[in-house]
Amino acid sequence: MSSSATSPLAQATGTAARRSRTVVIALCWGLVLLDGIDTFIYGSVLPKMLGGHSLGLTPDLAGTIGSYTNFGMLLGTILSGMASNWIGRRVTVFLSVVVFTLATLGTGWSQSSGQFGFFRFVCGFGLGALLPIAISYGMEFTSRGRRALATGIIMTAHQTGGALAPLIALWLVDDHGWRTAFIASAVPALILLPIAFKLLPESPTNLLTRGRHTDAELLAAAYGTELAEPKANRGDKLDALKNLFRNRQWPTTLCFWLTSFAGLLLVYGVGQWLPKIMVELGYDTGDSLLFSTFLNVGGICGMLIAGRTADRIGPRKVVIAWFVLTAVFVYLMGVQMSVGLLYAVVFFAGLLLFSGQTMVYATVGTHHDDEDRPTALGWVSGMGRFGAIFGPWIGGALIEAGNADIGFTMYACAALFGALMMTAAALTIKTRTAAKV
Repeated sequence: MSSSATSPLAQATGTAARRSRTVVIALCWGLVLLDGIDTFIYGSVLPKMLGGHSLGLTPDLAGTIGSYTNFGMLLGTILSGMASNWIGRRVTVFLSVVVFTLATLGTGWSQSSGQFGFFRFVCGFGLGALLPIAISYGMEFTSRGRRALATGIIMTAHQTGGALAPLIALWLVDDHGWRTAFIASAVPALILLPIAFKLLPESPTNLLTRGRHTDAELLAAAYGTELAEPKANRGDKLDALKNLFRNRQWPTTLCFWLTSFAGLLLVYGVGQWLPKIMVELGYDTGDSLLFSTFLNVGGICGMLIAGRTADRIGPRKVVIAWFVLTAVFVYLMGVQMSVGLLYAVVFFAGLLLFSGQTMVYATVGTHHDDEDRPTALGWVSGMGRFGAIFGPWIGGALIEAGNADIGFTMYACAALFGALMMTAAALTIKTRTAAKV
């Protein structure tokens, strides 16, 4: 149904609607920025914690705790998509931010490695719950031809947080200790949450699926979005999950999950261990932290480039090309070269690496309709979290064994695997489409 034809607010101007949608995108961007800072602050303070043997951490234990965080993310992403269909996307967003903010404060106050690991697990749960819902918001409140770009824009916030986290560590840790970095990371949420609570609307699609038809139509008209007819079989609360496997969808779903596994293995493996691996390869601590900043600044640029390109040629093609190129630049990060040239290599690796994984989300989001999108995104991100668990763990194990030099080669292989799996996904979609003709 088109809300423009039926709603009392149908006379709202296109300019006002676009302005309203921009507010939604901006709020999602700000919330994901908090997510990015809290995600990457651990890797930024890790060299200092390991150097001072804080809380008895060793590289192996630190990698294990990083895996705890990503296991929490796995649970959060899987549950958030389904929970948002039951209790609303708006409530799910706020609960997730509250959870990871309180857990980040708890991390800064931890007195043992056990407490530290527990709070990082809880923090991961909240971080994982936020991301798929924020991306769903962005896609719903954007015109169809710009959904990959909207996904990229929102994910620039994640990389901005990743770029800010090392700077926070450089600013605070030497003079005030590692705890202050975690506490400072939680403070922005206290400012943004009240603003988001006032201005962020509920999803019109979510209102529609919960039977609130009039509210959904009014809200869709106010924001200039379209509403599809609700599905007749929405009595089953697990229907969105079942739709990932119905009508010969299961091979595509499986390939999407394996692509996300490879992408998040790269994102969290390289993101967490880049500073420490660079120290092990002979670079000083200051350079190693700035490498992380360059990696994430490259990621910010990559989101915008990949998003625009994906809207023109399709996100699947971008994922395949980006992952192949990621393999090249990640491998080069382990090759001895001048520091200036290495900064350029790290920048381009970040440009490709993070946006490649983001376009996996764009691929899944455009492949599914508005009602199924949060669940599909939650599960593709959740299954990818197995890669996010494995990536930090294997990095820590390699450093502990004195084999840091082969870490980048392993991550390059993961990128090639991701390209292969997205190619397989494209073939399954083509086969299924041909069978319908």
